[in-house]
Order: sequence, then C-alpha cells, then structure tokens
Amino acid sequence: MDAAQQEATARARELQRNWYGEPLGALFRKLIDDLGLNQARLAAVLGLSAPMLSQLMSGQRAKIGNPAVVQRVQLLQDLAAQVADGSVSAAEATERMDEIKKSQGGSVLSNTTHTTNGSGAPTVKRVVREIQSLLRSVAAASDIIDAADALAPTQPELAEFLRVYGAGRTSDAVAHYQSHQN
Repeated sequence: MDAAQQEATARARELQRNWYGEPLGALFRKLIDDLGLNQARLAAVLGLSAPMLSQLMSGQRAKIGNPAVVQRVQLLQDLAAQVADGSVSAAEATERMDEIKKSQGGSVLSNTTHTTNGSGAPTVKRVVREIQSLLRSVAAASDIIDAADALAPTQPELAEFLRVYGAGRTSDAVAHYQSHQN
C-alpha cells in the first residue's frame, strides 16, 4: 500500500469513528466474536456482499450507504450486548439474527411492522431502538456524551436523554422511556 492509499484508509477509518463510534473493522470484529459468526455470515445477515464488508472493514470504503444495513448493525450490536449479559441464549441469538437478516430496515421511526404489541402499535423497545439508531446515525457516542456534558448545567433533562439514548444500554433507555410516559 502506498502513502496515498494509507492516508485514504486512515481518513476513512476516522470518518467511520465519527459516524459509527469506532472504525467498522473493529465494530464488525466484535460482532463476529460476540455472536460467533464468520465474515460471510455477518455479511449475509447485514445484507452486504462479502467484498463490500471487507472493504468497509479494511477502510477502503468509509460509509455504509444503505440505511437498512446501518439499522441491522445497530440491532446486531444490541443482540450482542444481550448475549453478553446472558439475557439471550446462543440459540435465541441465531433465531434473532435470521429475523434481523429478513428485516427490511427502512427509514428510522417508520418501520414498525416487525415488533408490535397486540394493537399494532410499536413496542417500547422498538421505539427506543429507533431513537438510539437515529442518534447514533448522526453522532458518535463520545460526541453525544460531550454534547450532554455541555448541556447538563442548563438543560439537565435533555443531557440525560442524550446520555441514555445516545450512549447507554437499550435496557436503561427502555426504563427511561417508561418512566417518562403519562
């Protein structure tokens, strides 16, 4: 790799850090390790070609162009956290990955057909995940925390919202959401 290619790769990884919170190579390797996948299976679940996944991981490409894929990445990160904390078994994780693979993604806050309650309304967890996905698509977790710190002296409730939804765990965000209803 020549100096120009190295510089372009470093620039792509820095953009990924800003957009996704870390370089996609590191993020995807964590998902592979945490969920017991190989690159081909991860690519299939995300709806990417294996070469595209490889280009994103290596920094040859900076951005995931399809918002549905970004949403699937977020769903897999949430699933990996649930596997790590023991709330989802390996067998359940495999089943959930198949559901994630089949999901259409779509625009944030509009795709509620896959997880709804009996009335057809989205579940609290689905709403929370969509809020998290939206926040995380516009800023890295560290930037969201910085913004929350800046807002805290004058807008503590808004700062808490940013911390909980932008950088916190889904379970904490669900509890926050439920505590602020009605």
